[in-house]
Amino acid sequence: MSVYTTLTLKEVQDFAAPYGLEVIDLIPIQGGIQNTNYFLVAQDGSQFVLTIFEEMDEQGAGELVPVLEHLGQQGLAVPVPLNHAGKAIHTLKDKPAQIAPRLMGQHPMPSNIEQVKAIAVAQAKIHVALKDFPLERAEYRNHDYWLNVAKGIKPTLNPADTVLLNSLLGLYDALTVMYPNRPKGFIHSDLFRDNTLFDGDQLNGILDFYELNKDELLFDIAITINDFCTEYPDVHLNEAKATAFLESYETVRPLTSDEKACLELYLAMAAGRFWMMRLQVAQKNAEQGRTGDDILQKNPLEMRNMLVERLKFVTA
Repeated sequence: MSVYTTLTLKEVQDFAAPYGLEVIDLIPIQGGIQNTNYFLVAQDGSQFVLTIFEEMDEQGAGELVPVLEHLGQQGLAVPVPLNHAGKAIHTLKDKPAQIAPRLMGQHPMPSNIEQVKAIAVAQAKIHVALKDFPLERAEYRNHDYWLNVAKGIKPTLNPADTVLLNSLLGLYDALTVMYPNRPKGFIHSDLFRDNTLFDGDQLNGILDFYELNKDELLFDIAITINDFCTEYPDVHLNEAKATAFLESYETVRPLTSDEKACLELYLAMAAGRFWMMRLQVAQKNAEQGRTGDDILQKNPLEMRNMLVERLKFVTA
């Protein structure tokens, strides 16, 4: 959600007019790393989010629309895109773009126990709702994808980090053979606190489904536990919050015994994946000369430190 594509108010007004929106202001959103986003303020005071997809084509961006519509029909607090001319995705500055209602609330920084329980239940409902959803994406960021990312990053790592990464991948290979019953389905893949909105303990919004991916459900759980149950800058896991998360999640979808056996490893793997991602983004930004206050680049060291901490509890 960094600002890679700069827009004028007139450009946005022209784009929004066919939706029936009279835009009077636009505000760049700084945060995230994939797409360009602006808040739009309409004449009547209502607010929306304009997203420009920086790396997806129109087909790729449009894949998510029926998913969001389906989740909205299931009562989940997701931003369902607006439509005009029979579709939600249109073109702005030669890139796919959409407008969705702005969901109001605050990111839980830090989270409390009730917020942890709420996001756990919502995540489980997403997993159940999308279990048999008829969607095929052009690319799935599964383990093979992340192995390729790791291969690309390895030449840039120092010897200690190379050992750390090899150790993580070796543990994954060993434990996943021992515990194969790990269900797969569509997962959010990026359900951090800054992709949620709360009003007090009430969950008002789940944002940024652009990383929606068919992978093991346990990865989604691990990603969200790591973020919602960690008191940054300390990377230790808050055990009370993690327990509350799992108990709440299982009221909707019980974990398999193999998932439970692999959870500690997946907490480490989730941290490792985001370490790789942040290194990859930093590398891409450097190659493309992306700099400035509008470009958010998250710290890879934060996830590396979390990986080291989580590995302490993993045994093969």
